[in-house]
Amino acid sequence: MIHIALYEPEIPPNTGNIMRLCANTGCALHLIHPLGFDLDEKRLRRAGMDYRDLAVVQEHQSFAAFSQAMSGKRVFALTTKGGTNYADIQYEQDDVLLFGPETRGLPETLLGILPDSLKLRVPMLPESRSLNLSNTVALVAYEALRQHGFAGLG
Repeated sequence: MIHIALYEPEIPPNTGNIMRLCANTGCALHLIHPLGFDLDEKRLRRAGMDYRDLAVVQEHQSFAAFSQAMSGKRVFALTTKGGTNYADIQYEQDDVLLFGPETRGLPETLLGILPDSLKLRVPMLPESRSLNLSNTVALVAYEALRQHGFAGLG
C-alpha cells in the first residue's frame, strides 16, 4: 500500500480531494497536525469527506509522531527543490509520499534531514511556482500505482 502524507495541510477541499483519491485507490492517508481546518468542516465534507469511511486515514499529532509511525519505510518528500523527477523512482509497495502545506511547501528544517535522493519534484516550467496539491498527489500516486500494475484496481 502506498502512503500519502500531508504535512500541516491548510485547504479543506485539497484534503477532501486527496481523501477521495485514497478511498478509490487503496492508498493510506496520513494527516500531520496541526491542520489548518477542522476535519468536520463543510468544505472538506463537500470535497471528499463523504469518502472518509472508505479511506484509511490516520492522524499524527506531530512530525515526530509521524516519523515514528513510518519507521522503516522510505519517505519521499515532494518539493520544488527536489533534484529527482518523481517518474524516475522505482516505487515500493510501502513507500510514503510526503507533501507540504499549500502556501509554503515543506519547511527547510524538515527537508534538511532527508537525503537528496528522497527529495522528488514534478517537472514544470522554470518560472512556475507550484502545482495544486491535490493534482500533484494524484500524479505521483498514480505513477507509483502504475509501476505495480494497478494491483487490486479494476
